[in-house]
Amino acid sequence: MTMFVHSLLVLVTIAVVFAVAKKLRLTTELSMLVATIAAVLIHLILPQGVDPRSPLPFTEIVRHLVEGSVTYLDICLLFLTATFFMTIYKESGGVAYIVRVIVKAFHSRRIICLILLTFVMLVPGAITGSGATAVLTVGGLVSSVLVAMGVSEDRRIALIFILAAMSAACPPINLWAMMAAAGSNMPYVGFTLPLGFLSIVGALFATFYLAGKGEKVELEKALAELPEPPQGWNGLRAAVPFLLLIVIILCGRVFPANFPVVGLPLTFMLCAASVLLLSPKGVKVNVIEVACTTVKNLQGLVGVMIVVGMLNQIMTLTGARGLLSLAVVTLPVAVLYATLWIILPVAEGVLQYAVAPLFGVPLIMLFNMLGYDPIIALSTWAVMLPLGDCLPPTAVVGRAAVLELDYKGNYYKGFVKTALVPMLFILAMCTVVMIFSSEIGAIIGG
Repeated sequence: MTMFVHSLLVLVTIAVVFAVAKKLRLTTELSMLVATIAAVLIHLILPQGVDPRSPLPFTEIVRHLVEGSVTYLDICLLFLTATFFMTIYKESGGVAYIVRVIVKAFHSRRIICLILLTFVMLVPGAITGSGATAVLTVGGLVSSVLVAMGVSEDRRIALIFILAAMSAACPPINLWAMMAAAGSNMPYVGFTLPLGFLSIVGALFATFYLAGKGEKVELEKALAELPEPPQGWNGLRAAVPFLLLIVIILCGRVFPANFPVVGLPLTFMLCAASVLLLSPKGVKVNVIEVACTTVKNLQGLVGVMIVVGMLNQIMTLTGARGLLSLAVVTLPVAVLYATLWIILPVAEGVLQYAVAPLFGVPLIMLFNMLGYDPIIALSTWAVMLPLGDCLPPTAVVGRAAVLELDYKGNYYKGFVKTALVPMLFILAMCTVVMIFSSEIGAIIGG
């Protein structure tokens, strides 16, 4: 049996077992785990599956599984600490204070109000990498303001989803780009500008397309719908945690030789501590309860990250990943231009974050080999991917938006159909930037 046939059988096994597991209504992470175990078994059964030089092939397999499970440990810590920080900020009343200030100051200026609300939605996902976190922390508050603006239910839910997707794509934390870059041994540097431009332009287009027309904000109605923040909140208290985040990150980059190395997980914990210290007197936040809720809410996401690492390790061991890479890099570039805007979101709906290393790594190698700018190209894919989080079978962010906002309409004929035009605009914009990535990279770099 040739290595090609061996790898193909492993790849087919993974796809079939994953599909059957999803059909049996297992969660995405469990489906990928079962598919990974099936890949290991078929690898051991096939003639070329065992290295004759290895006296303990089973031990080697266990080693690969364990190594794979901790591949994205740093990203998991990032998820947990960033979401903990945002949840602490929300529970202490900071988010409610910011939204009420925006509504009071700009209720008569619809355009400015919409722009500020867009950035309020972008912040949680930008610093956590999770669109679901954006929905859960500020989605309900922003939706209440949109109701007061006269935005219909379908448009409101579509806008919250797209803003959450662009929030996850927005720098500094874009998990798709981070995972693909890590898989191709490329430093996660230089992504801020392209990711920021694509995600912010996409978010603003969606905002004005879906909510640009309507009534002025009914101030009394909007304030009645929004929770009242505790007494004592002011602009300084609300801004300091984010200023601290920016200062620590910038100091590490501007003074790398003189500033201690402070990882992002510790940075987010320091910001959370600053929220607790700066909160007005009388504000009591149950830190243990928030921590437990954070871990519980992110169980699925962290589970996916762990299993994705295991799956990637086993696919590399069995040659299935190399076969998949070969299939991608041998495609004509014109075919990729014409299909990636469909393939990536659909694959995200099926595999979630697993799609980043599986498709991102070979695509980076191909585009780099052809002379395209890999940073710009990867940025476009990393903005396309989160749009698939409203598609089956996972639809993580889409379902989170529906549940959080108590959406009563039809999921596909109402919400998804309404979101199609902004989604197509973002996909088209990313495709154009991808095609001209080398020229754009030269302009930015020059």
